[in-house]
Parts: sequence; C-alpha cells; structure tokens
Amino acid sequence: MLNIFKHKAFSLIACLCLTSTGVAADAIDDRWQAFERRFDSMMADAGTIGATVGFLRDGKIIARHNYGMADDATGRQIDEGTIFHWASITKTLTATAVMQLRDRGRLSLDDPIIKYLPEVGAVHNPYGGMEDITLRHLITHSSGFRSPTFPWGGGEDWHPFEPKAWSQVAAMMPYTRLHFPPGSAYSYSNPGISMLGRVVEIISGDSIEEYLTKNILMPLGMSKSYFDTTPYHLLADRSNSYWVEGGEVSAFGPDFDTGATVGNGGLNAPVGNMVKWLNVWLGLDDSTPAILRRESFDEMWQALRRTDDTSVEEYMGMVFFTIQNTPEGAAAPTRYIGHTGDQAGFTAFVYIDPKTGTAAIYNNNTAGDHAFGLRERVRADMFEHIFPAAQNTTTEEK
Repeated sequence: MLNIFKHKAFSLIACLCLTSTGVAADAIDDRWQAFERRFDSMMADAGTIGATVGFLRDGKIIARHNYGMADDATGRQIDEGTIFHWASITKTLTATAVMQLRDRGRLSLDDPIIKYLPEVGAVHNPYGGMEDITLRHLITHSSGFRSPTFPWGGGEDWHPFEPKAWSQVAAMMPYTRLHFPPGSAYSYSNPGISMLGRVVEIISGDSIEEYLTKNILMPLGMSKSYFDTTPYHLLADRSNSYWVEGGEVSAFGPDFDTGATVGNGGLNAPVGNMVKWLNVWLGLDDSTPAILRRESFDEMWQALRRTDDTSVEEYMGMVFFTIQNTPEGAAAPTRYIGHTGDQAGFTAFVYIDPKTGTAAIYNNNTAGDHAFGLRERVRADMFEHIFPAAQNTTTEEK
C-alpha cells in the first residue's frame, strides 16, 4: 500500500499535441492550456495515478494531455501508446454488432429474447410473460432487468470477477426478477447487454470477441485492441489499474477476465485505436459503410428516455447516450453522443458532436469514491470550454 500524500510526488507528463487541420488553432490552444492546468489539479487532488484526455477534429487528435503513470511500480508514464481498459464503452461495439445482424436480415429488434435464449423464461416477471421482452427492450435498457450481473455481493478469493461462462449466467435466471414492466422505464442493465452478446454468438456462430474482432476491429485496423487478457507483445503498453481509499493506493493489476460479460465491458485499446472507432461514428472513416449504415447509427442515437444522471440532461437511445448541453452564453443546446465506462479501476468517456465533427476522449486508471464525480467534472469542463471553441471556429470558417 502506498500513502497517497507521498505518492503525489510522482512526476507528471503533459503532452500538448496541436496539429494543423484547418482549425483556427489559437481558439483551441488558449482554452486547452487552461484546461490542462485545471485537469492536472483535479487529478492531483483525487490522487490519480495516471490519466489521459484528448480532443479530436476532422478525424485527428488536435490536442492531447497525459498525466502521471501507466505503472507506478516501474515508473512507466502514460504515453501515446498506453493501452487502457474501456469498460462499458464496449457496449457500443456489441450494440453495433446487433444492428449489423439486423441490417443483414438475421434478426429483428422486435424478436422476443426467449426466441434465442429460452433459459430467460425462468426469470420471475410479475408484469406478464417473458415473451414480452424484446431485443429492442434490451438494447434501450428498458427491459426491467437489474444493473449488476451478479444478484449478490462478493469479495471472497474464489469469487470470479464476472461469471466465467454463459451457463453461469443462465443458472441465475430462476433467481432473477424484473423490476418494472418491459418498455415502461429506463434502467441501465448489464445482464441485458450480455444477453445481446449471447444472441450475436448464437446467430453468427462466433464468440462475441471473435465477432467484434472480425466485423469491427479488423476492418478498422484497430490492431492493438483486444478483449480481456493482454497479448504478450502488448504487455509493455498496458496500463495497470488502481484504487484509492482512505488515503491509500492499491493496485488491481492490469488484466481481469470479464468472462460471459465481455460484450458489456471487455475492450482494451490505446487512444489512437479508439479514434478509429469514433471516426466511424462521425462518418470520417472510409470503412464506415462496411461497419454500419449511417441511417442505423442515426437510429441508435435517438433520445428515447431520460436517464437518471442528474448532472446533465441525458437520454438513452439504443445503447448510446445523448446529452443536451447549453454552454454559458450559447443560444441553443449542443447535442453530444457517447458512452461512459467504469470497471476495475478504470473510468472513461467518449463523446462526439456530430454537427462539428469533433470528439472528446478520457480515461483514468485510478478509481475510488471520487471517480464518478471526477469524470463528470472533466466532462463538464470539456462541454463548457473545449467543444464550444471548436463550434465557434466552425461558425467562423463558414
């Protein structure tokens, strides 16, 4: 265990990467340098071991800042090649896989889940029959299923990080109940997305990792992206993960097995690879037609239900979140599309502004009671200061 107050003495690394992309650089530059100072202060106050944040325009990183260590024990700093865990941002891949199969005529979003997973019929549903739950309910987090995969606590040495195999998830169905009538409300559900991952496996004949690798990672050239255990040749770039509690820092370790929930949160990748994925959302990658139709992305980005995030005006679509944010002095709100992630020490977000072709990306390898609030503060800072600079530049260029 390390004392966090002594630990604040570790060296910081800051990398400001501004490139010429047709942007009036001064507007971004001035705001970014001030943002860096605020970011470093937030990270230091929270005892963060390592973090990264970046801003994209026209498919390129025009500003990036790296803070602290990828591995504290060896003194390895966060750099451009550091591989982070992206947790629930993985859901955007799994949802895209479902929409790919939908667009190919292999499934319908209105199919009942028991068509593919009859074991779900054992769930207790006080509101009707389990045949009422469709893939659409699962992909919009409106099925009524609970949030955590396990319905009970853990902490024993023999307790798995997540269920190792689908058979273990299936065995929990008789001990699961719905919390509201399907389609009547929003409630974030990891088991629901795990079910969608399993549907992809049944239809395609591939494991969810294989399907996502073949149909998304490989076509996009995301060659340093993978699920769960780190390949040997990438170990030197993998970030460790940490937990802060009571002024002490402890290490989780770089790898953990998400098992049957890999479609929920198994993705690991460097920021450069994640840029390739965000560029697909923005329609800036030549591989976009091979990944998913633009109309299908638009369908997934509908604002269907208000979420329970009270810090922003946020809505759920099909796995993707939509945020309406109005910076101080702005005449109208800006619409952001994205997702967050938090798991085993890592907290992250990715957001795009489709109108201006800009995006923000963040990952932090240190969790604790502060983690969610810290992520929200970084997000709010980006929405208030960095995105508006790019929006103003777009207006000036027109």
